[in-house]
Amino acid sequence: MPDTLPPAQSAALARVARGSLCAGCGACAALAPGKVSMTTVAPGYLRPEQSAPLSDSEEAGIAAVCPGLGQSVAAQGRPDPVLWGPYREMVTGWARDPALRFAGASGGALSMMLAHLLTSGTVEAVVQVAADPDLPIGNATVVSSDLAAITRAAGSRYAPSAPLADLPARMAEHAATGRRFAFVGKPCDAAALRALCRRDPAVAAAFPVILSFFCAGVPSHAGGAQILAALGTDLDHTAAFRFRGNGWPGRATATDRTGHERSMSYHDSWGRILSKHVQHRCKICADGTGVAADIVCADAWESDAAGYPVFAEAEGVSLIVARTELGARLLAEARAAGQITTGPFDIATLAAIQPGQRERRRALFARLLALRLTARPVPRYRGLQIAAAARQNPLARNVKNFLGTLRRALRPSAR
Repeated sequence: MPDTLPPAQSAALARVARGSLCAGCGACAALAPGKVSMTTVAPGYLRPEQSAPLSDSEEAGIAAVCPGLGQSVAAQGRPDPVLWGPYREMVTGWARDPALRFAGASGGALSMMLAHLLTSGTVEAVVQVAADPDLPIGNATVVSSDLAAITRAAGSRYAPSAPLADLPARMAEHAATGRRFAFVGKPCDAAALRALCRRDPAVAAAFPVILSFFCAGVPSHAGGAQILAALGTDLDHTAAFRFRGNGWPGRATATDRTGHERSMSYHDSWGRILSKHVQHRCKICADGTGVAADIVCADAWESDAAGYPVFAEAEGVSLIVARTELGARLLAEARAAGQITTGPFDIATLAAIQPGQRERRRALFARLLALRLTARPVPRYRGLQIAAAARQNPLARNVKNFLGTLRRALRPSAR
């Protein structure tokens, strides 16, 4: 027999594991430092690993904050369209800095907002995700304090990330120096941080601004490795990898140790490979549009005659959504400072240019119902208008999503 027994498992983490609900944000590791850590598991997702019993307060904190367990949203007087969530202002725009506009995944607006937050003194640093120097297809959390660092981190990173796991270190830094941070993360990361801010005023003081982006889901490292294979290379021969950016939408590009580049289009990299490797939690997500953030950016694609997004290379244009009064004020300041150019946007066109977000939101009610019937845990969503979104779907499509989810959930190998 082993000398020591494994620690009693957290009830919250057990529920997350039983339903494959982990988003990989790292909030649990932040709430129980030294007891929970994020580790990579096959086929390349980040998951919590518990090494010691949790206190009652740690357990309660994880249960309240974990986005895998649920999310609550309140419109609070803001326009609240069914598919897109509460907001104050919605425009298109791009960074006035040409280098940042080129480096960004769309128009560089998110990166330009970060630069504005630094130059205006709103914050002293930015917590964001960049390429992992030890794993080119992976991600690492970085702290950026100047334009050069923000530019290096620009561009979408379609791989697991846990930007909240290092939160205790940032809180210690804030307590010692008063340093304030802007935070950029996936919608689930933003939701977890917002919940933490509501529970702890010290966290809210350390992170006065939260930014996010439209997210179609987190692929595993296996997805990135499959792109390399399709390009005729592998990790051993890859020095750097960009999923997107350096153009709009930008190409997935692997650079070997001699500087030689191999690339493929966004349509092929995401549409044919990465989208097939998205984790289960993302397929039942009610918030791919960052409703908990102050400012959210996305691709403001052009659409063809059939209404489908056009992915031809062009100068980048971002969709910018100011969700809170703070977000609207910061966007106005960046515009007045000449750092961002903006133009009007008709929200009625958004469903056509973001079909992935549209279809997932409309399918969610049916998918959750199927999982409940198989007694699998599902997130508890409040204020996200799931039933209203389902009513936008034809009955046949809801039935198809219900039966497809039910069939997958009943497979012996279902995770």
